[in-house]
Amino acid sequence: MTHGPLQLLVVGFEHGQFRGEILEVLRRLRDQDVVRLLDLLIVSKDPEGSVRAAEAETEAEVVKLGLPSGALIRALCEETEAGPVRELAEEPWNVADAIPDGAVAAVALLEHRWAVPLNAAITRAGGTTLADAWVHEDDLAVAGVDLGGYRPAS
Repeated sequence: MTHGPLQLLVVGFEHGQFRGEILEVLRRLRDQDVVRLLDLLIVSKDPEGSVRAAEAETEAEVVKLGLPSGALIRALCEETEAGPVRELAEEPWNVADAIPDGAVAAVALLEHRWAVPLNAAITRAGGTTLADAWVHEDDLAVAGVDLGGYRPAS
């Protein structure tokens, strides 16, 4: 079965304030089959650096909204003999390292559905993805690229 690229996204929130705007956009993108929210976990990191899942009332709110339980993200981030599963990738990265001490974050696992037809076309053409990476705004800034003024070559 062909699927889109998967992204583990960690978003921090000031003072743990969730206003609902992000969920509305995710619902709209889901309805348009652009992305699919595979899992969601709300975590907090205390000032000493210990990470824990959301309090029971927050988890109840997530369940009430019909969102995934966080079980898949927990499995992806759990410790193995080699360390956290995510650290087995080419570029080691631990989800907990992305969250500042004393912060609250939402960890989402998204499937990018828009890429399904592209992946299928690559496969039909006999192509193989040799590498892929996300380019972040900071990377563009370092390279002196401003997408606001970007004009593709004609």
